[in-house]
Amino acid sequence: MIVISEKLARELVTVEDAIGEVEKTFAAMAKGTARNYPVVREVVGFQDAVYGVKTGCDVAAPILGLKAGGYWPHNAQKGLTNHQSSTLLFDPETGMASALVSANYLTGVRTGASSAIATKYLSRQDSSELGIIGTGVQAGYQLRATLAVRPITTVRAWDPSAENLKIFGKTVSELGLKYIPESDREAVVKNSDILITVTPSQSSLVEKEWVRPGTHISAMGADTKGKQELDPKLVADSVLFVDEAGQAISIGEFQHAFSGGMINEKSFRGSIGQVIAGMCDGRRSDEEITIFDGTGVSLQDLVVAELAVRQARLAGKGAEVDY
Repeated sequence: MIVISEKLARELVTVEDAIGEVEKTFAAMAKGTARNYPVVREVVGFQDAVYGVKTGCDVAAPILGLKAGGYWPHNAQKGLTNHQSSTLLFDPETGMASALVSANYLTGVRTGASSAIATKYLSRQDSSELGIIGTGVQAGYQLRATLAVRPITTVRAWDPSAENLKIFGKTVSELGLKYIPESDREAVVKNSDILITVTPSQSSLVEKEWVRPGTHISAMGADTKGKQELDPKLVADSVLFVDEAGQAISIGEFQHAFSGGMINEKSFRGSIGQVIAGMCDGRRSDEEITIFDGTGVSLQDLVVAELAVRQARLAGKGAEVDY
């Protein structure tokens, strides 16, 4: 078995690498050669943590494995990141464990990649104004991934934490972009060609009336029952895309419009994998408001972990252990 540390994972996988791998696995999901298994996600009852296990298999690759971990909100006080996770890969031929990969950085990268892929296929090609609601650690991954697919010139952002806005602003400025921190969410939304929401919110942060025609929204924060970032009326009146439909209506952003009877499973134009594979249309006009519900699926985690393993072996890195 090969073990890949957090430090090494950061060295081995770039945002651009992750976009390529995640795009392929989305298409494989649409074609039926890759499948995510049911998610386990529970409140731990200790340290206010939320813990989950995501698992799946791509028989064409082939890749088999799981990612386990979650959110420990008090970790920052201990000098640790709040999100903690690890990916365990298995040999599909034998079922033997083959790799253990630290997944904190890789989770951030694959989440940014997912959003960027949706932006690539669903936003207007001339989109240059990026809005971000929520400027925690994930915002940096989202920004860098978006820059890989669209010619962004201006970034507007909102966060309840002035410190978060300041730290994120340094990242934006280092990338040579214009940065406009806003004191209210409406100003961000109204001036965005592409809007990314990446918060742990449990109530609406983006109202329907604020969103201008032609906007693409990647809703990336909701991955647990009860989480919410968008007005359900906005969801009901937009063109909807998912990473996985079952997750979108149960733990994703679309759960609220679905439970309220405002949308049903036939309301989705398709999955982002179907768009990539040419099985359904993406954006049909410059006036459509498109929303991608990025709940996060196990195969995203598995393909970036597998990539890290391949890169490590090519470079002669990683720790080989007898297991």
